[in-house]
Amino acid sequence: MPPQTPMPDPDLLSVARGESPADLVITGGRVVNVFTREIIPADVAIKNGRIASVGPEREGAERIDASGAFLFPGFIDAHMHIESTMTRPSVFATLASPHATTGVVADPHEIANVLGIAGIRWMMDDAIGAPVRVFWTASSCVPSCHLEHSGASLSASDLAPLFESDRLVALAEMMNFPGAALGDASVLEKIALGLDRAIVDGHAPGLSGDMLQAYAATGISSDHECTSAAEALEKLRLGMQVYIREGSAARNLEALLPAVTPENAHRFCFCTDDRHPGDLDEQGHIDHVVRQAIARGLDPATAIAMGSHHTAKHYRLPAMGAIAPGYHADFAMTSDLRALPIDAVYLAGRRVSEGGRCLREPKAMTPPPSSPVRLPDDLNAERLCVPACARIRVIGMDPTQLVTQHDTDTPKVESGACVSDTKRDILKLCVIERHTGTGNVGLAFIRGFKLQRGAIASTVGHDAHNLAVLGVNDDDMLLCARHLAKVGGGQCAALDGEILATLPLPIAGLMSDQPAEAVIESQRALLDATRERLGCPHHDPFMPLSFMPLPVIPSLKLTDLGLVDVDRFEVVPIDAS
Repeated sequence: MPPQTPMPDPDLLSVARGESPADLVITGGRVVNVFTREIIPADVAIKNGRIASVGPEREGAERIDASGAFLFPGFIDAHMHIESTMTRPSVFATLASPHATTGVVADPHEIANVLGIAGIRWMMDDAIGAPVRVFWTASSCVPSCHLEHSGASLSASDLAPLFESDRLVALAEMMNFPGAALGDASVLEKIALGLDRAIVDGHAPGLSGDMLQAYAATGISSDHECTSAAEALEKLRLGMQVYIREGSAARNLEALLPAVTPENAHRFCFCTDDRHPGDLDEQGHIDHVVRQAIARGLDPATAIAMGSHHTAKHYRLPAMGAIAPGYHADFAMTSDLRALPIDAVYLAGRRVSEGGRCLREPKAMTPPPSSPVRLPDDLNAERLCVPACARIRVIGMDPTQLVTQHDTDTPKVESGACVSDTKRDILKLCVIERHTGTGNVGLAFIRGFKLQRGAIASTVGHDAHNLAVLGVNDDDMLLCARHLAKVGGGQCAALDGEILATLPLPIAGLMSDQPAEAVIESQRALLDATRERLGCPHHDPFMPLSFMPLPVIPSLKLTDLGLVDVDRFEVVPIDAS
């Protein structure tokens, strides 16, 4: 059930009345009021981690002069997967806190697809005591649908005990939108579980018309998959909260911002969904999205409200997302509301970050459950062979979007087999089941990566997180697969029989057990290798690669079961002759 607001604190009320001193008083600052969209000069008094008063002068045991500074509520990411930062929750928090993040709503379905409930509980435990408030959603689609094999399968009865935690705020994104709209009994059982205890998050890319009407009628309350203003408005009009997503993979802010008006802004939130550690460190988190929104013309106070108060209100977190009496003293300071440099960040009235540096260290790690990478015993070049045919289906990939195109083309044929063709940017892709030893290997061809040499591979493959390998030749592809099995998961690049760089991710094949700095350094070396040695022009090809196995986002994807036509929700052959 959602977190409950505790009984009002008599000591807090005494400070609010001006009868006793606060623990801390911030003086001389200008407060961003997310209720009225005003900027108000005010003192802020804090007692026992909460705000006692905003405006009147108060005495305090400690006083901080904030003259010239703006105070605004800490940002809350409306939907993200911490696993995508490749760091465990307590390490992620040290990266996010300097960017004015004081809260996130996290869906742990990445680790859930590998390790099930044990993985979810490990994530929840690791987040305790972090310098960011982490709220959780119960992963609704493990696996995402019947068109892939994952390491676990979770029913409504498996998920029900998670709602006993006061940090569980929703049933996570319902990705099986056909099952929801068509009334699949097992899907409706999960939705009922979420509605009984909290709210239900949505995930309905491109869904429109009658099917969207049915999807919304289930009680699902939000969507973060909109890619056009028209799609966002259709969902708004049906009562859904729309999260504008701007992450490392999907970037929808520019397309969706024209849909935001003063009249409907309260129905929008910001989220990142998936954010890689280097981008988080260098560009920022929700602060990065807010800056971009302001630069594109959105009123700063509205942009800040969309990154804080709107999210808290949607998830029924009544003490978060504003600087007002009774609210948690979670806020940040900046000298410029447009450039938004983050000067200091407070959580529960205590400074946790300053000058771009988190003041807290991650907690010691409790060992996670084991998750070895299992490859088929007969994995060899023959398993990667695609027999010659006259025409093939080709996945059309856009590195800034999760949606793909369903294309066809004539293949390049050598020795009776279809092979990669760098001149036309048609490369071989395979997905290898890694959890249970089924021996499944899915094969396809894809356009958009522009790799010129070698191969890359990753055990991060949404959402089942099987092993995805992309390459110009089969030998380097096999080398990558075997190398990741040897190191227990991660990402790597190979060229001419040599592993060029590796980012080890031994925690479920998704996260590192190392400090954030080491993860970022390894990722930079890997990305440098893909650009300089393999000729890939993209900033981070591993992020779009991780979404090519996701069979619930149109139009053509690849799982361990084969090539999936998501529009028809069925496996189709490579041969399109």
